[in-house]
Amino acid sequence: MRTSQENPHGHSRPGHRNRRSPMLAAAVALLATVGAALPATPARAVNATHPTVVGADPANWTPHALDGTVNRIIQIGNRVYLAGTFTRVRDANSTAQLAMARLVAFDATTGRIDTTFRPTVNGAVSALAASADGRSLYVGGAFSTVNGVAMRSVARLDAASGARVAGFTPAALSGPVNDMRLVGGRLILGGAFQSVGGVTRRALAALNAVTGAGDSSVNLDVNGPRTTATGVTAPVKVEALDVSADGSRLIFVGNFSSVAGQARHQLAVARLAAAGATLSGWSTDRYQPACANSIPSYLRGVDISADGSWFVAVSTGYTFTGRLCDAAARFEFGTDTSGKQPTWVNYTGGDTLLSVAVTGAAVYVGGHQRWLDNPLGRNSAGVGAVSRPGIGAIHPLTGRALAWNPTKDRGVGTGELYATDRGLFVGSDTTVVAGEYHGRVAFFPLP
Repeated sequence: MRTSQENPHGHSRPGHRNRRSPMLAAAVALLATVGAALPATPARAVNATHPTVVGADPANWTPHALDGTVNRIIQIGNRVYLAGTFTRVRDANSTAQLAMARLVAFDATTGRIDTTFRPTVNGAVSALAASADGRSLYVGGAFSTVNGVAMRSVARLDAASGARVAGFTPAALSGPVNDMRLVGGRLILGGAFQSVGGVTRRALAALNAVTGAGDSSVNLDVNGPRTTATGVTAPVKVEALDVSADGSRLIFVGNFSSVAGQARHQLAVARLAAAGATLSGWSTDRYQPACANSIPSYLRGVDISADGSWFVAVSTGYTFTGRLCDAAARFEFGTDTSGKQPTWVNYTGGDTLLSVAVTGAAVYVGGHQRWLDNPLGRNSAGVGAVSRPGIGAIHPLTGRALAWNPTKDRGVGTGELYATDRGLFVGSDTTVVAGEYHGRVAFFPLP
């Protein structure tokens, strides 16, 4: 393994001087000016497709978040953005701490923190989405001010400076945003809010991506908070959502039992079109049974495959035979019919899974799990269980754990997995990955 002091990037030879003629210098300056005016490459709509499993040795150049949690990661052009509850960060090979709370950007090649990106957000950031042109990003979470101006739960920021984008004044949300996707001119939000702009919109809504005004075309009437056998309940909410690469299908998971007046327990699929969102006939009853009596809803993450034909959902909930608690489950979309059953299920044996990323070569899962391939374990390693602390990879076709096992401190859990063309980012609340110090963020490059 590399140590944290190794430098993976080359340097010019000592004493070598780079001389340019005045004409060449002017041409370079002109190109730089033109390049600065070009839009950055926006982020992917889905996780990148990989030809193979990423390596098990994390890169040594990623910066460190020194407290809190990294909730979300996104790359736009050559900048990577971290969002969460952290308040202090530092570069990989530096001891200097920087007071940069909840949102930070760094160079995707060198890992160097970009100190020109300096937004101030007064609460947790849990969701990120890139604008279509890559010049700005949308942020969502549990905040009430951005750059000193009242702005609750959602904002649009300049991708270079962190300044608020003029003209975007979001409709008032009554609660936090947990996840978001930009689809055409609509910013689709999932969270624990119950109204938008004073209009009832429980857990799922859309805003105009330019103005921030409420968009009534996404109104699926998410309802029916779940209640356990012992009476534990919680408000209606969406924990996570995803949109297919072609923008035609939306999937969301959370605390609800009906959508558009139809039974949908914890997971629902909708069709997206220019006219708005309509509930799909696709449904499963596998998330109707309860898991632990202390947890009304137990789905925590979902990710659609790059080709849009299947998805994987991950859950908490403790171990109950025949139920999809503490497990990753693959479902096919196929025809829009009811009674869908999983293609495969991989159980942890009693530990929570919080995040999932489908890359083609693997289905990566994160949480505070100790094992995978553990359907017979109940807080123990049952027959066939394999150790995969904090993070693991599952074969997309067989549903069995792959050999990839870098190991990770478990903590509350790995809440973010984000694949780029170069590898896999991991965000969490812990600091040791593959036996090395990586403060709450790590990157596993493709071999």
